[in-house]
Amino acid sequence: MRYISTVDLTEATFGPESKKHKRVIWALKEKKPLEFDFLLAWHHTGSEESTLMSYFSKNQIQALQPTVTFSTLRNVLCPVLENNKLKGEPEVACNAQEFFEWLGAIHNCVGLDNTSSSFLSTYSCPQPSTLVEQVLLCTITGFILPEKIMHLLGQICCYFEEPKLAEWISLVVHGFADSPVSWKEREHGFLRGGENLYNFAIFRRLDYWLQMAVGAHADCP
Repeated sequence: MRYISTVDLTEATFGPESKKHKRVIWALKEKKPLEFDFLLAWHHTGSEESTLMSYFSKNQIQALQPTVTFSTLRNVLCPVLENNKLKGEPEVACNAQEFFEWLGAIHNCVGLDNTSSSFLSTYSCPQPSTLVEQVLLCTITGFILPEKIMHLLGQICCYFEEPKLAEWISLVVHGFADSPVSWKEREHGFLRGGENLYNFAIFRRLDYWLQMAVGAHADCP
């Protein structure tokens, strides 16, 4: 048996000297003495230069930077997409669900050959498809703030300001698989699945598809 206690730190009545604040501190120190490791992110909007480290100088704190990796995939079968055909059209364009599954296969390095000798996967690229000579995959791993994601989306839009060979670009955002909360601040169904991601597919004309995936037992956004 377990109990879930919710403490809203943003409440107006949750000040440092309020009765609610003192009771929560008492409960954590005396009733259930627990120790936590916190992962914090900082988005600076003020004019003065300050860092998260300066606010926690008296605590044991370590600065972590996101890791960025690049990889190039050669001769990749890619589904044909039409920005105005979300449900696809036979022999013309793939639908959004097929594209989402294909993205998952690419990110997990699943082979798309569907050969008879393969015992790992029988998955193949949805049709119609086209052979792309070179695909660039950039992965950023860390605690990424929404402001950073919006900045990345803006850079993608700038990329299409000049004529490009690429028909579309995908931006996939994964939440932490073991996050205690997920969409709408509901409890995350990590022990039953752990799906927690969304994807932007941005086309040349800057229209886009937004796709989301949550676990079967998680709250839908």
